[in-house]
Amino acid sequence: MLSPVSFRDVCVTRGALLAHGIVDVPTFRAVLLKTSGAAVALAFVYRGRTRDVRALASRQVRRQIGLKLRAANGCNLIYVMWRLDPTPQLEVSIKINPGMHTHGECGANGYTKIRPAYYDAVGAPRVGVRHLMQAEIVGDQLLVWIDGPLAWRGTLPDEARALTGPSGIRSDNLAYDIAGLWASAGRTDDGMPRCLTDGED
Repeated sequence: MLSPVSFRDVCVTRGALLAHGIVDVPTFRAVLLKTSGAAVALAFVYRGRTRDVRALASRQVRRQIGLKLRAANGCNLIYVMWRLDPTPQLEVSIKINPGMHTHGECGANGYTKIRPAYYDAVGAPRVGVRHLMQAEIVGDQLLVWIDGPLAWRGTLPDEARALTGPSGIRSDNLAYDIAGLWASAGRTDDGMPRCLTDGED
């Protein structure tokens, strides 16, 4: 069951969240405190490309927005990304780096793309339009919805079972307004300094 997440519980680990939920930085990373990491939804109004553009650690320049699940830290988590480049698509991946916690330790290593059992092609978000992106883990299955209909379904690898951590959001080179956040409730008081690190590229 999803519950609303207050902006007070959005822990920005890289970038900045402006008043009224505005994101206009090339690199934005955040986790949602008091969430379980099993389900998350983000409503946003897309505003276009950011004024400044930044490449990833892989040296690729991407426009993308996404959700994080079971985000133990910046080296061990599940990503659901709505990518605009080179063509609009959903990409789901798991990042596993045992014993590592920060970007300085793992960099862009440890990613494995997850192939879907079901996939419905998605278009690019439209400027000025409110979009809804939602993901949920049910057993070993991950389901993703875009603007209502199911867009992606697949089976997580065995390594995902050991991941524990909150939900979160990330974006690269996109400007948008956060119109709403919801997530499954949980605890994030396991001692990880999530608000004190930029542990993701």
